[in-house]
Amino acid sequence: QVQLVDSGGGLVQAGGSLRLSCAASGRTFSSYAMGWFRQAPGKEREFVAVISWSGGSTYYADSVKGRFTISRDNAKNTVYLQMNSLKTEDTAVYYCAAGGYGTKANRYDYWGQGTQVTVSS
Repeated sequence: QVQLVDSGGGLVQAGGSLRLSCAASGRTFSSYAMGWFRQAPGKEREFVAVISWSGGSTYYADSVKGRFTISRDNAKNTVYLQMNSLKTEDTAVYYCAAGGYGTKANRYDYWGQGTQVTVSS
């Protein structure tokens, strides 16, 4: 069992940066791939980024590639999403998730509660 707590969201101007964190409880954190998803109002939840259990592999949605960086610290049971050059279209609730390495939400078994990111123009 893994419990996830997302944090770090907020209001930022376009072009700015935010770093999201996802703290996990449970001794098996390091055995899971970790992903970030987001959901904007009126839209379906979409994949943002994923990192393998070791941190050796990462994959990004085209919409965030080159601007966002996912990382993890298994000693701290934490995964991060560094978001730079933010755009208004990045506005959404961001969720971290633990599970298998992939881009589909159904690959993930555990989800955080979400953290709101709002990018103003």
